[in-house]
Amino acid sequence: MERDYFKLGLKVGLEIHQELDTNKLFCRCPSVLREEKAPLEVRRRLHVSQSELGEVDRAALLEVSKEREFRYQVYPDTTCLVELDEEPPHPLNEEALEVALTLSLMLEAKPVDEIYVMRKIVVDGSNTSGFQRTALIATDGKIRTERGVFRLPTICLEEDAARKVGEGEGYVEYRLDRLGIPLLEVATAPEFSDPRTPAEVALRLGMLMRATGKVKRGLGTIRQDLNISISGGARQEIKGIQELELIPIVIEREVQRQLSLLEIREELRRRGAGGVERKFLDVTHLFEKTGSQLVRRALERGEKVMALKLPGFSGLLGKEIQPGRRLGTELSDRARVEGGVGGILHTDELPGYGISEEEVESLRKEVGAGEGDAVVMVMGPEERCRKALEAVAKRAEEAKEGVPAETRRALPDGNTEFMRPLPGAERMYPETDIPPIPITPEKLASLRLPEPPEKTRERLRGYGLSGETADRLLYSGMAETFERLVRESGAPPKLVAFTLLETMVSLRREGRRVERIGEEFLLEAFRKVASGEIAKEALPELLKLAAEGKEVG
Repeated sequence: MERDYFKLGLKVGLEIHQELDTNKLFCRCPSVLREEKAPLEVRRRLHVSQSELGEVDRAALLEVSKEREFRYQVYPDTTCLVELDEEPPHPLNEEALEVALTLSLMLEAKPVDEIYVMRKIVVDGSNTSGFQRTALIATDGKIRTERGVFRLPTICLEEDAARKVGEGEGYVEYRLDRLGIPLLEVATAPEFSDPRTPAEVALRLGMLMRATGKVKRGLGTIRQDLNISISGGARQEIKGIQELELIPIVIEREVQRQLSLLEIREELRRRGAGGVERKFLDVTHLFEKTGSQLVRRALERGEKVMALKLPGFSGLLGKEIQPGRRLGTELSDRARVEGGVGGILHTDELPGYGISEEEVESLRKEVGAGEGDAVVMVMGPEERCRKALEAVAKRAEEAKEGVPAETRRALPDGNTEFMRPLPGAERMYPETDIPPIPITPEKLASLRLPEPPEKTRERLRGYGLSGETADRLLYSGMAETFERLVRESGAPPKLVAFTLLETMVSLRREGRRVERIGEEFLLEAFRKVASGEIAKEALPELLKLAAEGKEVG
């Protein structure tokens, strides 16, 4: 049965982050992603500092507490000292600024009089400087859809983060190729009250962004974040939704999660669950003769088994809060992120994992657990175990309050997992290396706004294309290329559309380097088809040869 989301007090806000197809934002390096092995690696550690008001961001504190080393892969021909934070930022990329201003005008927003670049604290290693540069470009925009007009309070221009490519014991590895790529951020007001409208607004915003002709395409070049809350719950910032189809699923499952957590809160209150005593017990001796391979491997590595009693939690850690995820999973996420352990085991799922009923009884007796209590155990070096159990205790106490405010990562199935606490305002402060940038009336008047997507779609249909094909050309950003190829080659429009939307995509899926096939090559190929010099059936083979870098006569 469909939930009454309005009655539940659902509020959803959407943020879209779109990479621009320009050089980087604060240097002139190309914004290309590399896959080959990097010739250089730089290693760093980051530290947190106070804001100008003497405050420290709690999300930053969590990251620093992990004491990790960051390793950066460097490509000297496409990255420079700015990405390494060894050189001050260059002036803001003028082309990227013009794209941001153009989109702002398309969205009926009011550009600011002066642009001030700010620093947003980020100490997860994805920014070598420990902060991300971001600038407010315009305010009070609007997006018009079939479901109504929605407010866009802010349009920002910021730099993308480095790509995470690996991690191991005590370190994380990043690639600097993505760091500094200009990123347009468009934020809606939190005024959506159903799961489906945000996806429709995201689709519309994506089409307007592509209409500028200056955005990147492909997986990872556009990302959606959601802010979700319900009455009695708490705001969650959900990061990194890549497919529009996932947006309603993520919202529905987050509502389910918050409702389940509120039910757990009421049950804990009904039981009169007491506080969680920070009594982290070493119970390694209970498992010296265990038949559990999981525990035995930990003991063979010289690790400890430590346990914590959660008063009043019996039966609740196994309660499902999202499909395939339970309250115990929430505690496990915290233990992994804040303690650096692989996860937790708890008595709602034991006996299991080779742990016998006798061992469970011994465990309960050792920690003094009563019938209504649960016990959590972790394995690892003692210091990590203590950190992990502290994180578990904190999350268990939050369960008695209801829903903690968090930043969460979107998973491919529509569920979410804990990343860090919701950051505070303390993470933003002015960038002192870049002077304010005035936005003059003359600057705005010089901008050429692209044609609205509806008008372009109507014209594309005039070539005899179906509505679906016209939409695909629009959404892929290839409408302008299509029209030029048809106009200047005289080739049949349906053949040109099929080549761009099907043949080229098929070659890319085969691993062919389609970036070698330039627009001029396509134009010449279509001219030869139109003149009868080559048959249209030969076109795919011709493009395949060009993608392989072979000379084509």
